[in-house]
Amino acid sequence: MESIQAIKQRFGIIGNNQALNRAIEKAIQVAPTDISVLVTGESGVGKESIPKIIHQLSHRKHNKYIAVNCGAIPEGTIDSELFGHEKGAFTGATQTREGYFEVADGGTIFLDEVGELPLTTQVRLLRVLENGEFLKVGSSKVQKTDVRIVAATNVNMFEAIEKEKFREDLYYRLSTVDINLPPLRERQEDIHILFRKFASDFALKYKMPTIKLSDNAIQVLLKHRWGGNIRQLRNIAEQLSVLEQNRTVSASTLQGYLPASSGTNLPAVIKTSKSESDFSSEREILYKVLFDMKADLNDLKKLTMELMKNGNVKDVEKNNESLIQKIYGDNDDEDIDFKESNSNNDLIAIAEHNSSKDTPTPVQDKYYFAEEIEEEETLSLHDKELELIKKSLERHNGKRKLAAEELGISERTLYRKIKQFDL
Repeated sequence: MESIQAIKQRFGIIGNNQALNRAIEKAIQVAPTDISVLVTGESGVGKESIPKIIHQLSHRKHNKYIAVNCGAIPEGTIDSELFGHEKGAFTGATQTREGYFEVADGGTIFLDEVGELPLTTQVRLLRVLENGEFLKVGSSKVQKTDVRIVAATNVNMFEAIEKEKFREDLYYRLSTVDINLPPLRERQEDIHILFRKFASDFALKYKMPTIKLSDNAIQVLLKHRWGGNIRQLRNIAEQLSVLEQNRTVSASTLQGYLPASSGTNLPAVIKTSKSESDFSSEREILYKVLFDMKADLNDLKKLTMELMKNGNVKDVEKNNESLIQKIYGDNDDEDIDFKESNSNNDLIAIAEHNSSKDTPTPVQDKYYFAEEIEEEETLSLHDKELELIKKSLERHNGKRKLAAEELGISERTLYRKIKQFDL
């Protein structure tokens, strides 16, 4: 078995980070087997190197190695690309075509950005992983293939599974062994080494002196967040090599090439622009006010109905203390004493008068006006209410309690509306 250092030299991998060494070690150990491997990590960390290591150290190294970028193939043609198609299977299929799984029989297929696969293609891929069988598009003949699948993604797979964008059974089939590559910001000791390697390569390529960094520029380089990881670092080195006349780069010069939005090593990137979900227009604010008014109106309906059915003001006031507080607040100027309210006495008198009748009217008929109010609401307001609920839930990552507080309604009411709108 080759050493980690020998593998780094063979495949041009630079750095001595512990997490990077562990990832390479796992690739070396799993290579002689036929186990499926899932390589995870942010975009630009060099995930494509791991499948090459696995293939070259396996017994399949003399057979084909095919790398497929799943995110670059249109959804309508990806099944044909992967599994092939029969002549006449669809418009433009003028002849039978072999897919990647047929061509790579006995070799290795690297599925890059596997998280972008359509659900229908995921079902086909699951069958290949389970028993090596697949069907060409437009064919009913089952074909066999013997391929080693190595997949890679920068998508959070558990979030994709929760949102039903990726099959859970396929994830566990692909990730028999999970190899994670660390982001560049967690490889502080490797950043300057990588930059020097890229600067040397571009000096040879463009036949010019090698770019060097001042001490202050090195500190700027190390403190940068590097959202694009190694790919971004390589691009910066190339720009400096081509554009700078002075071959010793200062800190201020380097900062001019770094994106200002991610120039600090903060735990999270702060967005300065407003998103579509913000209440940034007068129309959004107006709909928010209308939504709050509707919630208050529903609370008043509930309280009025309770008074008319119960008839006991003290009991109603005691049982609905929080509701009364929510509607009227702490304003001392407003007289909200139910005992002295003539309108409430009138309501109780109506209730007592109705209860003395020989044939009482059903409750739903007595309060038919409440149903008419619901019917008179416009469709646009209903749609806007739905939109406001969606936006609030998105801002609070689905936490109903926080969303309900923002919308000014109870959590129970919000839950009922979520079920009503089928969110």
